[in-house]
Amino acid sequence: MIRTIFCSTVLVGVLAWTGCASSGVKNPSGVPVTRLNPDEQGFVAGTGIESQDLVAVADKMARSILAIPQIAQAPRPPVVVLDPVENKTRFPINKDIFLTRIRAQLNSRAAGKVIFLARDRMATLERERNLKREGAVTSASDPNLQEFQGADYFLTGTLEGLSTRTRAGTSDYILYSFQLIDARTSAIVWEDMAEVKKQGLEDAAYR
Repeated sequence: MIRTIFCSTVLVGVLAWTGCASSGVKNPSGVPVTRLNPDEQGFVAGTGIESQDLVAVADKMARSILAIPQIAQAPRPPVVVLDPVENKTRFPINKDIFLTRIRAQLNSRAAGKVIFLARDRMATLERERNLKREGAVTSASDPNLQEFQGADYFLTGTLEGLSTRTRAGTSDYILYSFQLIDARTSAIVWEDMAEVKKQGLEDAAYR
């Protein structure tokens, strides 16, 4: 049986998230596939970075960002660009999934408080602009004007870890730290962290 505890947090009048927490799921005998919530630890688990860590860390960072004066009291929505996360742990995971979830949380739960630029789509955007300049497609504005917006802040982060292995098992400590950096001055205007430590008898392979 899965036991779930529901909790809710409301912040700065514009953000409300509901998170679920589970004490873990045991492998049900005879069931080939078990559907879990992303924030639940299943029976296939290791000491590294897993979905429940991603959910908890990304939600904490999104709430924390909205609380700082540069965002909560900004006269206009700040423009943010995602800068790739640096993975210094021993786990070869998709590190940028953390920023993707933080961005999605802010866009869906706090629309209008922060604006993100799609810099990872620049090739597509430039191709569309060139088509408009050539007259191959229609344009609602002058395609010769430079309209790509500059960033106010860069959102980035680092994943760092410490690992211990003995005959008794494996232990992993992971520090998740994220920063919001002023694009003009390079000042770190916000930083927050989360840390997780796990121990287990067996290691796991991560992809």
